[in-house]
Amino acid sequence: MNPDGDPGPLTGSAQVVGAFALALATFMNVLDTSIANVSLSAIGGDLGAGASELTWVITSFAVANAVSVPLTGWLTQRFGAVRLFVASILAFTLFSVLCGLATSLRMLVLFRVLQGAVAGPMIPLSQALLLSTFPKSRAGTALAVWAMTTLVAPVMGPMLGGWITDNLSWPWIFYINLPVGLFAAAVTWGVYRTRETPRTSRPVDAVGLGLLILWVGSLQILLDKGEELDWFASRTIVALACVAALGFCVFLVWELVENPHPIVDLRLFARRNFRSGTLAFALGYGVFFGNVVLLPLWLQETMGYTATWAGLLTAPVGVLALLLSPIVGRRIGRTDSRTLASVAFAVFAVSLYLRTLYDTDASYGVLVIPIIVQGAAMAFFFVPLVNLILAGLPPSKIPDASGLANFARITAGSFGTSLAITLWDDRAKFHHARLIESLTPAQPATRAYVGALHAIGLSTPQIAAFVNRQVDVQAQTLAAIDVFWLSAVAFALLIAVVWLAERPSARLPPEAAGGAH
Repeated sequence: MNPDGDPGPLTGSAQVVGAFALALATFMNVLDTSIANVSLSAIGGDLGAGASELTWVITSFAVANAVSVPLTGWLTQRFGAVRLFVASILAFTLFSVLCGLATSLRMLVLFRVLQGAVAGPMIPLSQALLLSTFPKSRAGTALAVWAMTTLVAPVMGPMLGGWITDNLSWPWIFYINLPVGLFAAAVTWGVYRTRETPRTSRPVDAVGLGLLILWVGSLQILLDKGEELDWFASRTIVALACVAALGFCVFLVWELVENPHPIVDLRLFARRNFRSGTLAFALGYGVFFGNVVLLPLWLQETMGYTATWAGLLTAPVGVLALLLSPIVGRRIGRTDSRTLASVAFAVFAVSLYLRTLYDTDASYGVLVIPIIVQGAAMAFFFVPLVNLILAGLPPSKIPDASGLANFARITAGSFGTSLAITLWDDRAKFHHARLIESLTPAQPATRAYVGALHAIGLSTPQIAAFVNRQVDVQAQTLAAIDVFWLSAVAFALLIAVVWLAERPSARLPPEAAGGAH
């Protein structure tokens, strides 16, 4: 141990084993943000839930995770980094098992909320412990391990989730966390228990946390239930909107004026780069993640893909992401981060434009090309934007800034999911109505089509059901294309937001480089 109390880096096998355990825990956590995406249809079939309700399986985890991230600093000082990290792994594992045991959508959403809440400290603490594992001269190696883990996990999630759903059953996407979590917790404790961080007593902003949960939760429920309850024609939606708006206003006043120990440091938004970078970071991730959830649903409900094939189709997104990420990392500090981030948004826009060319006869090769292209955008997205966000901040402000930016990102991802699925449902109903209007008995084509179906032995009710299903397929495809178009335009417009920031004059601080993932 150094004179200043720093235990110094690990050496030998302890360094390798410790880094592996931390990476494994991170992998398990990030995997659960995407593993359920391709299993939503199977979950809905078992639990009797529709597409709009199933988004709660994704968004409940994300919102709870986002809200708990700002507590990491206080919890670490109160309990110590190693104890908190191991406890988070064990609690995450427990709630994963309970998710698999859920017999209703409400039970599953409850356990996903708890799973997301205990997962909050895992990502920042895994990064901090990993950096302490290696000497400072090898910080790049540590961050490379961290970044590769957080890039591979979302790619593996749909593939693994699809295979498990088709060959076992959807609860096993949660049960697999049991051996992984227990192993990671045991190894982490064995390697790091003697390297516990100092503990101090620090007041927690309980009022700020309560207000944060109130307005974020109210807004999320509003977005998830709006379509079902006919939006502002419902008193429930109006009440949720009022609670969210009032809660947000009181939260702002409390955090900026009344509280000496805020749960989030909103004064960071006074900085131009933090403000512009965080806005681009959150909105970009919200649009991105909404499409990540929408695509597997469309593939399974419209194109007839199994969960396994939906996962295999989305998996190639990781190819260019993994190949280009090290190159982008080396360019930070040499190339303007605004330029790199602009490349990300431009490529995202191109990828989503290519998806607008989809139709119901699209082959696997046609469907996968935009997904491969999207991988390049992912490589240019995270690190340049984090560099932009943290540029010029003193080291003491970096943890708060990184935490706040990631809270905004995760929350936006949850909101983006709800908005994408809601828009898809709404546009599908619109296109269904328009298509049905065009299928009139007076049209020769309609009479000929119905006659052909009668000729093969279908009854009138069977023909009606068959035609309605064909209309549904076309309507859902047209609706998905509408979402892809809107998303492509949104990414193109976000390029302008990036250039509201000033050019960063310094490289990304090593202690924060991985925190964006």
